[in-house]
Amino acid sequence: MTTTPERAKQAEDTAPAPRKLPGDRTHEGLRNFPPVENWDNHVEYDAKAHPRKVPHTYMLIPTTCFNCESACGLLAYVDKDDLSVKKVEGNPAHPGSRGRNCAKGPATINQINDPERILHPLKRVGERGGGQWEQVSWDDALDDIAGRIRRAIQEDRHEEVAYHVGRPGEDGFAERVLQAWGCDGHNSHTQVCSSGARLGQTLWGGYDRPSPDHANAKVILLFSSHLETGHYFNPHAQRIMEGKQGGAKLIVVDPRMSNTASHADIWLAPWPGSEAALLLSIASHLLKTRQIDEAFLRRWLNWDVYLRELHPDTEPTFENFLDRLEADYAEYTFEFAAAESQVPIERIRAIAEAVADCDHKLSAHIWRSAAAGNYGGWAVARAMWFVLALTGSIGTVGGTAPNGWNKFIPHGPDVPAHDHWNPLTWPEEYPLACNEMSILLPHFLAEGRGVMDVYFSRVFNPIWTYPDGFTWMKALSDPEKVRCHVALTPTWSETAEFADYVLPMGHSTERHDTHSYETHAARWLGFRQPVKRVAMDKLGMPYTDTRDSNPGEVWEENELWFELSWRIDPDGSMGIRQHFESKYRPGEKVTVDEYYRWIFENRIPGLHEKADAEGLTPLAYMRKYGVVEIADNLYRQDERPLTEAELDGAVPDENGVLRKLTDLDSVPPLIGEAGAVGVQHEDGSVTAGWLSPSRKLEIYSTPMKEWGWPEHATPGYIRSHVAASEIDLPAGDLVLVPTFRLPTLIHTRSGNAKYLNEISNSHPLWLNSVDAKRHGVKTGDLVRLRTSIGYFVPRVWVTEAIRPGVCALSHHMGRWRLHDTEGSRWVQGLVDITHPDGPDSFMLRYKGGIEPFESDDPDSKRIWWTDPGVHQNLAFAVQADPWSGQQCWLQKVRMTHAEPDDRYGDVWVDTAKSMEMYREWLAKTRTTLGPGGQRRPEFLMRPVKPRRRAFLVDPE
Repeated sequence: MTTTPERAKQAEDTAPAPRKLPGDRTHEGLRNFPPVENWDNHVEYDAKAHPRKVPHTYMLIPTTCFNCESACGLLAYVDKDDLSVKKVEGNPAHPGSRGRNCAKGPATINQINDPERILHPLKRVGERGGGQWEQVSWDDALDDIAGRIRRAIQEDRHEEVAYHVGRPGEDGFAERVLQAWGCDGHNSHTQVCSSGARLGQTLWGGYDRPSPDHANAKVILLFSSHLETGHYFNPHAQRIMEGKQGGAKLIVVDPRMSNTASHADIWLAPWPGSEAALLLSIASHLLKTRQIDEAFLRRWLNWDVYLRELHPDTEPTFENFLDRLEADYAEYTFEFAAAESQVPIERIRAIAEAVADCDHKLSAHIWRSAAAGNYGGWAVARAMWFVLALTGSIGTVGGTAPNGWNKFIPHGPDVPAHDHWNPLTWPEEYPLACNEMSILLPHFLAEGRGVMDVYFSRVFNPIWTYPDGFTWMKALSDPEKVRCHVALTPTWSETAEFADYVLPMGHSTERHDTHSYETHAARWLGFRQPVKRVAMDKLGMPYTDTRDSNPGEVWEENELWFELSWRIDPDGSMGIRQHFESKYRPGEKVTVDEYYRWIFENRIPGLHEKADAEGLTPLAYMRKYGVVEIADNLYRQDERPLTEAELDGAVPDENGVLRKLTDLDSVPPLIGEAGAVGVQHEDGSVTAGWLSPSRKLEIYSTPMKEWGWPEHATPGYIRSHVAASEIDLPAGDLVLVPTFRLPTLIHTRSGNAKYLNEISNSHPLWLNSVDAKRHGVKTGDLVRLRTSIGYFVPRVWVTEAIRPGVCALSHHMGRWRLHDTEGSRWVQGLVDITHPDGPDSFMLRYKGGIEPFESDDPDSKRIWWTDPGVHQNLAFAVQADPWSGQQCWLQKVRMTHAEPDDRYGDVWVDTAKSMEMYREWLAKTRTTLGPGGQRRPEFLMRPVKPRRRAFLVDPE
């Protein structure tokens, strides 16, 4: 295994030999990074002082990026003269990003120095959204909030306290806080992101996302623009390019010619929603030609259940299973796939033959894309894993593993348990949802299903990010529905404008977090840290908490949660405070150093040895490197032998699942069933297996049958709500793809990053020339796009880089502010919101675009871009997939020429119609209890998982 110091040294020395300059007698070579031994005292000359040589001495403090989900390593250059952060670059010790960053990492310096950032706690004065605020003390804000939470808990109103998070940027800390409070109040952004892909993958083996080994693949299969903008795209992009350099064939499936598609050996642009048909035709081809890994399938598929449920009269042999499976999927021919996808048969055959020739080395990935866009989109992910299983590419070198093999979550000193079930986040209509039904919260509140007493929005902007944002605005404006809204945010947002408190939180160089992501076939733990505070430690400078090292009164959430929890339970009588007491000073409030010290000393395999080798404590090691690699070359973990501790007391059930005795007071793991530890195979061997109910890969999903969907218990094709048969092209219909990302923007958080906004600052509607001709429009024309609840007005860009019948508008723009005193003027236009057709109608119109402004940053006067973009999500109804709960983002729209009074960026919505559409999609669900009155399958991932008894409607 490569150690962290060795990795840093390798990165330093991998630069090519430098070109020797004329007359240079002293040049000894170039390095990619300063050597680790110099990180506490690194000297560089001031570039702005050139040609004079003005040295500056820096401490290089590692942290991790918070500008997407990749958490790439960063090094902050902290000037030892004034402890200011001068720049942010890559951390060569980080095994995921390996010292390389995209544009978003270095742009952290913009966020730190943003002249418009929120520096002090603010309390609303007047109406929500009115733009009036007063500065308050942290003590006053926390006392008020803690008192509200205390009363809710004491009055058994636990479910009226909610923490709604956008990008977590950490693993498990906030969940532990809610568990300690006894509140089932965790809510996430998953329904607008990845629920579809999660369900389709979880049904196979319990894990909810892929971990492809791109660097060693023979065939790389990507859905959408994963190379440039997808999940973990910087670490994955590096390895995808390494795979291509090693001879891998890259196949990209995307209706849009993305940068990723431009790198592809084969680019398919299918009709949106037909991707599962393509995959099932490949599966059918593999079965028909028997180009499959029979040994893998025999050992790991629950083929006996498949035969018992679908072919009960067939003798239960593996050979018969293959014959029946081939027959069952024979309908998915290349001709069928071509008809559904509108892709030529020879193109489909080409990718099928490439996949068949992958030699167990097919690395594939889907996360949003088709799985997030379509009704039944989860079936695309389920079909992708079907192909992976048939080729024997699961967990192999060059194949695709589950994320859990490469992700590591260290838990705190104890894991509090609770017995609550929150119907606002886990409603009975969606027992299979992955995860909380967050997109429906304002609709549930409007129906009277509950209220929010204390609602935390944390780095979360649903008015802008979510569909049907005006319904969110109505809910957040109503103090009867949301009594106290606390926005935890480093910057202004459309949603923060409707809060009661705005509390300033730190950026990635101003806070502590741990996190781990599946970037490759290894396992690592990153450590985000407040770099100025670490520098103060090294220099022996005193401080009380992270506020002393951050600008203004900016805090970090971990210390905030410690303090708030103590104020909720000041004397310990509620059983909350004990979870936030020091393990080193009994009865005293834990510090953030003590919290992570305990984790690093007790939860991280191998860290003690690495630290001892350098004469460091585990905490000091993590502060020095910002990361630790726990394991590498992790393959076929399903075949991992069980340890003695795992085997102790475990007994195989009738299906060969090894279980330990549990009761209703047991807490299931985040993923998987309580007590299940492994599986016993037909040959008598015992291995860890998977996290599904059978501990095998489930080609037949018993939970799908038990929760009311037997027709979808096996991989299949669900025709999308925007299938070609649903679109009337001659009448003006198109499919709108509103989900593609720009590689340089970060949802809300790039609003105060000037570097990024100077790179990406236009918002065109992609339209094929065929469609442009039919509609009589050209590049630059304004058009109306009508949705089921309203319309918006974008500007056309005619291009051959998108398939006919489909248009696309990135979801990364369309930012606005109501008041000059709130917002990020680098990116937001000033708007009016009116009600032209009664209180249920909403009209958003720009009063101005982006323009230069006066600030402490001279660059704010140099702004040359003007386009804030179009806030399209406002005009989208909630379209919750009845299985996964995923927002089905793709829209059936009707394009017309803009009307005389239309202006660029106009959005009009009828929120009464949006409630109708919510109910129309809700009617597609099946409210079903599982065996024994179980609300939800226990093995499915569930944040803040309660005790087992809470899973039962009647646990007695």
